[in-house]
Amino acid sequence: MSQFRVLIDANDEKGLVHKVSTVFYNLNLNILSNSEFVDKESNKFFMRSLVDGDVDKRALSSAIKEVLPLDTTVKVIEPKKKNIIIMATKELHALGDILIRHEAGELEANILAVISNYDKLESLVNKFDIPYVTVSHEGVDRETHEQKIIDSINSYGDFDYIVLAKYMRILTPQFVETYEDKIINIHHSFLPAFIGANPYKQAYERGVKIIGATAHFVNNNLDEGPIIAQEVIHVDHAYSWKDMQKSGKDVEKVVLSRALKLALEDRIFVYENKTVIF
Repeated sequence: MSQFRVLIDANDEKGLVHKVSTVFYNLNLNILSNSEFVDKESNKFFMRSLVDGDVDKRALSSAIKEVLPLDTTVKVIEPKKKNIIIMATKELHALGDILIRHEAGELEANILAVISNYDKLESLVNKFDIPYVTVSHEGVDRETHEQKIIDSINSYGDFDYIVLAKYMRILTPQFVETYEDKIINIHHSFLPAFIGANPYKQAYERGVKIIGATAHFVNNNLDEGPIIAQEVIHVDHAYSWKDMQKSGKDVEKVVLSRALKLALEDRIFVYENKTVIF
């Protein structure tokens, strides 16, 4: 018996759930879980099913497509560990949290490497027997530096996601386009507020009463990619911006790990710069 995650994205019409369920029944598949959502404004239908049984995944995909609208996207995925590469700079809280969760078996992932523009975090990563690569940005222009990173990433072969664990450099359009829909970032702010550098200081100067963190896919609009996960905590007038920053680090690492777990479990649909999360 094999398990499959079935992801369906289609224009909505009457009877879609019934049609897909009938395919599962005809192929003698057992439905372990099922979630669906219709965005009425865009008339889009989304469905995630976990099924098990003896079937070829190509045959399952073809059988589903035969009964659904022509422009339907169907993905049939066998649950297994995905390959990820982490990029970091100097801050260790987000990276350390992922490494610990990985060591504890909480993430369905193989960490192929950690890449950084500094060697500051190498001793931490070495404790987990994970390759650490330093690609310094000093003395080279941004494009040259990024090409060296791309060469390093590509040397590890196929991977599923790049995780920016507080990688504090703006990526060029070329880099983002090279790994479209594969880059997950944590931003130390409750987007879309306070984008860019030092949002905690921005928040302090505005007198906010909550601070938060946002994990999102990266696109070529700064901090405006599709949002995966967010969280907030309460602060008050007694907090300095550095107090906010310290408290915010706890939120950042939790939100990033949560977003990564959703991606690894194939629970995210992206459309129109938004996400549907199951």
